[in-house]
This record gives sequence, structure tokens and C-alpha cells, in this order.
Amino acid sequence: MLKLGVPSKGRLMEQCFDWFGARGVILGRAGSDREYAGRVEGADGLELVLLSAGEIPRELAAGRIHLGVTGSDLVRDKLADWDRQVAELAPLGFGHADLVLAVPAAWIDVDTLDDLDAAAAAFRRAHGHRLRIATKYHRLVREFLTSRGVADYQLVDSQGATEGTVKNLTAEAVADITSTGETLRANHLKILADGLVHESQATLYAARTANWGAGARTGLAGLGRRLGFDPSAV
Repeated sequence: MLKLGVPSKGRLMEQCFDWFGARGVILGRAGSDREYAGRVEGADGLELVLLSAGEIPRELAAGRIHLGVTGSDLVRDKLADWDRQVAELAPLGFGHADLVLAVPAAWIDVDTLDDLDAAAAAFRRAHGHRLRIATKYHRLVREFLTSRGVADYQLVDSQGATEGTVKNLTAEAVADITSTGETLRANHLKILADGLVHESQATLYAARTANWGAGARTGLAGLGRRLGFDPSAV
């Protein structure tokens, strides 16, 4: 039995159901909207597991589900060496959002990462501590800034509305997910010209550590033909 994890609520769940349904695999809840049991029609040997999008990378890495749909941003941020733990089977073409770096619009001389690096160094000299960047995506942002040579900063965790942290004086800049940039602009923030950290979308992944016995491999090959991915990637 192949276990497939998909988001348990919201627009992402509906789009998952639509994407699979268009390819002849019907997914749905087994009962009411408050239940997390799933049902599958049109694909023998496939079990649906409804999870939060944030749980799916962990369940894939642990091998407790064979397949999972979640944002590529979550996989890359939650899993170190993510491509050794999961195989990317297919981008699904929905759930698009960009992880970007944004600074106060009033910083008229800060438009690029080089500008941010210079501003961060000046900030530390003036205030005696590093410039704070609020984010929920610590691994992705740290790796991005390190690769671009930005050094004088500290990441602070944001559990609420990240775009409000600058106004609330708990950070000087943010790294956040956005689809249109409107919320950032409404909070008087601007995206750096070269501040795109990651272009995310919903993606189908396979767990490399799951139990891939002969039956599971056969089921995966059948799904690959139905859904249009290469099962040999696992």
C-alpha cells in the first residue's frame, strides 16, 4: 500500500484534489470536513493521508508516507540536504509564492543585497548589534545570504505576521512568502531587486527512506504512468 500525504485543508487541498482528479485519481475526505481520513478512487493500492502542509516534509523524511504534496519552500527549509531525503517527482503548477527579502521603503539607498550588506555593517557599528531579519524560513534564508556574502545580520523567528515585525520594532527587515507583494507594500516594505530567495510551488515528492518493496514499486510505476512522472527518480 502506497501512502500519499496531501494538505488537509484550504485552497492547497482543493487544488491537489483537482490536479489528481484531472488525471483520473479521485481524492477526497472519507467523512465530514472535520475528519482527517481520506478516500481514493481510481488507483488501487493508494491510501490518502491528510496532513498539514508543514508536517508533510517531516513525514516524508521519516519514511512514514511514500509520497507527499507540499510547497517546495517547506521541503527545502525543513529538511537539511533535502534531495538526499526526498525525490522531486513533479511540480504541480499551483501554490505559487516567492520567498523574498524586503526592507523598509524609507531605506532609499538600499535596493540590492550589496546595499543590504553595507547597511547591515553600518547598523552594527551604530547600534552595537546585528541587523535583525524576521522570517519563518531560517535555513533557506541563511543559505541564500551566505552564498551572497551578506554577513552582519541575525535571523529572528517570526511565528505571526512577518510583514508586521518592522512596524512593531522587532526586526529591521523581513524574509517572507508573497504572491503579489501587496501585503509587503501595505506595510511600507520593498522587495530587494535581487532578493528572490526561492520560487515555491506545490510539488509531488517521494520519500527515499520509505519501504519500497516490490508491491510499492509496482504501484509507483502505475502512478507514474497516470500522473506523468518518472518513477526511477526514487
